[in-house]
Amino acid sequence: MELKNKVGILADAAKYDVSCSSSGSSREGEKGSLGHAVPAGICHSWSDDGRCISLLKILMTNNCIYDCKYCVNRVSNDVPRVMLTPDELVYLTINFYRRNYIEGLFLSSGVFRSPDYTMELMIEAIKKLRYEYNFQGYIHLKAIPGCDRRLLTEAGMLADRMSVNIETPTSDSLKLLAPQKNKEALVGPMYFIKERILEERENRRIFKASPKFIPAGQSTQLIVGATPESDLRILTLSQGLYRRLQMKRVYYSAYMPVVFHPMLPAVEKPPLLREHRLYQADWLLRFYGFSAEELLDYDNPNLDSLIDPKSDWAVRNYHLFPVEINKAEYEMLLRVPGIGVKSAEKILRARRIRALDYDNLKKIGVVLKRARHFITCKGKFYGSTFREEYQLRQQLMPYQAAKKIRIEDGEQLSFFSQILPRSEEQSRFLVRAGEV
Repeated sequence: MELKNKVGILADAAKYDVSCSSSGSSREGEKGSLGHAVPAGICHSWSDDGRCISLLKILMTNNCIYDCKYCVNRVSNDVPRVMLTPDELVYLTINFYRRNYIEGLFLSSGVFRSPDYTMELMIEAIKKLRYEYNFQGYIHLKAIPGCDRRLLTEAGMLADRMSVNIETPTSDSLKLLAPQKNKEALVGPMYFIKERILEERENRRIFKASPKFIPAGQSTQLIVGATPESDLRILTLSQGLYRRLQMKRVYYSAYMPVVFHPMLPAVEKPPLLREHRLYQADWLLRFYGFSAEELLDYDNPNLDSLIDPKSDWAVRNYHLFPVEINKAEYEMLLRVPGIGVKSAEKILRARRIRALDYDNLKKIGVVLKRARHFITCKGKFYGSTFREEYQLRQQLMPYQAAKKIRIEDGEQLSFFSQILPRSEEQSRFLVRAGEV
């Protein structure tokens, strides 16, 4: 088969792997070398300072010995099977780079023959790029679960980032949809990679010339919607991965119904909104000081589809608001809908000079459409008075969503299943600007 046709098949099969993340790479190009991961941008991946980096995203092969029910490349699926040789992969990467199409490589693979054999092929290709062509661009490598630890070590010295996909949130779902895989084979390499990263960091404190091991860290991916786990279960797992494994990113991939199987949900399109909400909640876990238990609980195990997780938390905890913008602690400012990390930092700096008012917040970049319901400026409240939860929720919804459920003849009350009776809500939702 011609190389062009191989690329078409393997690039299409690779689209189910998620790679939108910070590269975190500091690998600089040198005289006589090819590629430079530091100043350039990347498409589908992002540097720490927000630059975009373009990657050649491809599989080594779509041959696979596993029969995972959700995977288009499973062994029982009737699809054309192709495989790139290490030389072909190197040829593609170097020529795409020379034409300024890419700045790096995202390499994954089906499992051909065995995990060790597949990993050896991928390492051979990366070795050629690094040593024969002196390629210094960004490389994200998908580690093959079950391969020898020696191969993980070797790959970690060559790649900028590695990832092992968990795929499903629980062991039960994994046994059901991917019976040939087990939790230990997936989690074991993650712990090994974490220990090696910590070991190399310690070595570099003593020996500055010590080689780097996966300088951009490790990541993983979860499929959302293929199994019955709640958002609470997914976020609790992600929280554990960030805390115990120092995971750089957890990706959430909306389940795409590319195959039919009685064990899989019958859906017409992927749950993209749910994926989006999980990313928003994940951001709150990583940068805003929230915990999974704060965002969700067993009575409310799934994220609200109508408003973002931060606004949902603020509505449910309205007794903590409004906060005075000129006195609130940094941690509390981060919990105000419409105030982000950068906005909160600007507020702290600006209020050292003068007391801030509503117009000052506009210039800082606060999203006042949401924030005004939760703050006061110099003691003055600019929000609206709400007696019931759904009224505040509607103000926080995107315009199109609010338009669809506009209050008509009192029917709005039946739309939200969690609205408390008026007698219980009244004291919570009267505005705290002197009225209560």
